[in-house]
Amino acid sequence: MKYVGIDVHKKMCQAAVLDEDGTPLDEIRFRNDVEGIEDFALKLTTFHDEVKAVVESTGNLWIQIHDRLEEHGFNVVLSNPYKTRLIAEAKVKTDKVDARTLARLLRADMLSICYVPDEEQRSRRELLRHRLKLVQTRTEVKNRIHSLLDKHGLHMPYPTPFSKKNIAWLREQDLGFMDDAILRSALAILEAVDKQVGLMEEKIAALAVEDPRVRLLMTMTGVGYFTAMLLLAEIGDINRFGSDKRLASWAGLAPRVRQSGEKIRIGGVGGPGNKRVRWVMVQCAHSACRFDPRLRGFYERYSKRKGGKKAVVAVAHEMIRIVFYMLKRSEAYRGENRGMTERKLKSMGRKALNGLRN
Repeated sequence: MKYVGIDVHKKMCQAAVLDEDGTPLDEIRFRNDVEGIEDFALKLTTFHDEVKAVVESTGNLWIQIHDRLEEHGFNVVLSNPYKTRLIAEAKVKTDKVDARTLARLLRADMLSICYVPDEEQRSRRELLRHRLKLVQTRTEVKNRIHSLLDKHGLHMPYPTPFSKKNIAWLREQDLGFMDDAILRSALAILEAVDKQVGLMEEKIAALAVEDPRVRLLMTMTGVGYFTAMLLLAEIGDINRFGSDKRLASWAGLAPRVRQSGEKIRIGGVGGPGNKRVRWVMVQCAHSACRFDPRLRGFYERYSKRKGGKKAVVAVAHEMIRIVFYMLKRSEAYRGENRGMTERKLKSMGRKALNGLRN
């Protein structure tokens, strides 16, 4: 068995090869492009032995290396950057040292690795994350407009913020030469982003309508087709989680527990975890607290002791645990509101038709 650690960079990558005893056999520097990776894979085949490699997770730079080495039949894993702390905390930090450290951790079976979805799932993740980024951009622009209005002591006259009537009212305002330019620019960006969000939602709906698991998750109050698609893309294979608690911990929704001797401290949620899943589940929890009788009761009981904000997060924690069992057992939500589910399905169907046409 040969162990290979690969330190990844945009242009050049560094690899270290160890034998079973941990003795360095070779150090290889190669270009991070198709030809460079292919040459590197051919060099690994010259060892005439089983090869296990670990690739450093750096943005999307690891994808080509990981996939091409797998195509050559090598056993490849992806290191978890949050948990591989020996490299980040090393006093002497070079590409060669990082590659050797990765190889040694792999050989000692002390490496924390990431789940690697297949190519189709990675593409879906990119599409869903792009839509999420667009929505975040839209929120930033809206906040900028609110800030401008606050500066001039103005408030939108109609109840729904950024409705057609309020947009028309905003266009009529005269805030002075400079602030007027900012407002007009922000409204133009808002219009463009709104259009792109709509287009992305139609494309996502076209994919969602074909997946029975999406329909299953949509039986839960507060979960629409986008949320269902995001959960499925981020979670991947539900069987990789041994329990509902592990899924909640991965999502960053489980309370943090610190124990020292006989002292046990239970803190709030946060820290390492899938921030996208945590964010979307909190949004779902806000809806569930209003429209789901069972979860509303849970929210009201918890909020009396801990306050409203913590209660919403507690509901999100409860919901992600329910999601685990729904996917594990292929079982619809027991508190399903059939009428609400039908409306969500019809809306998804309409958008899916537009997504297939455009």
